[in-house]
Amino acid sequence: MTPSVTIVIPTYNRARVLPQAIEAALAQSHPETTVLVVDDGSTDETGEVIARYAAHPRFTGVRLAANVGTAQAKNVGIALSDAEAITFHDSDDVPHRDKVMRQARVIGNETIGAHPCLNWRLSGREPETPIQVGAVLTHHELILPDGERVEIRRTLSLVDDFFPNLQMAAGVPGDWTHVNSGLFHRSVFDRLGGFSDCIEEDREFRNRLIMAGEVLWVIPEILLTKIESPDGLTMQGETDYDSPRRIADRKRVWDAVARWFATREVDPVPIDLSMVRIRSCTNPALVDRAALARLAMRPERVA
Repeated sequence: MTPSVTIVIPTYNRARVLPQAIEAALAQSHPETTVLVVDDGSTDETGEVIARYAAHPRFTGVRLAANVGTAQAKNVGIALSDAEAITFHDSDDVPHRDKVMRQARVIGNETIGAHPCLNWRLSGREPETPIQVGAVLTHHELILPDGERVEIRRTLSLVDDFFPNLQMAAGVPGDWTHVNSGLFHRSVFDRLGGFSDCIEEDREFRNRLIMAGEVLWVIPEILLTKIESPDGLTMQGETDYDSPRRIADRKRVWDAVARWFATREVDPVPIDLSMVRIRSCTNPALVDRAALARLAMRPERVA
């Protein structure tokens, strides 16, 4: 069986590129796919873009009352989704139309087992027992602002924070196998919580999955195109790869890995949305209404 899927698209002031991401998400071949755009307090025409899709039967647009950052916007998506699996696309991502279907078929495959040729006890499992895959990642293509196309295929980059000595000769620093291209089984968030409130949230979450022994499956094909534009977080001076803020967040991530090497303990990150408020929500029937209530959204403000 293939699980139902929510595609969460967090966005902030990306009205120019957002329609392409929404169209590509709605065009996914997996029939049980809904698209949830979380507008993180945008001040541009993002609200107008969301309004264009309000009548679509598989689309929900949520507008937050204030900007809370990408990590918390993703956590809102986790809280509101009632699907069996969740994936996160950036507002300038263009997935192959079969991306979600390919990932969902792996997540829903009940015949995957722990082959005895591997030391499964290191991740808390016994050989020849069934395995629930926690996340399915894919290779992808990265288009840089200057138009250069880079294929991201080095699966070894998953463990760069654990074994930097294995990461030499990468054309792009880190040569990321992006966690935000992944499809995650709902149980992963039940066990490990959501995204840490920082701008290295994908990296931190990826490491937590590895440290907790979650099973990661990588489809070795390019199923997503990522477009790195000048107004993206990785290109802006305050949040680019060399910014003081990102350097500080990176140190937090590395410190967590060091603690794990010393203790082998993994702390979940509870999703705390106590300071988040929703301004409006289109098509609320597609989301968890109890979660809407917990976010203190007044019924009369549901669009």
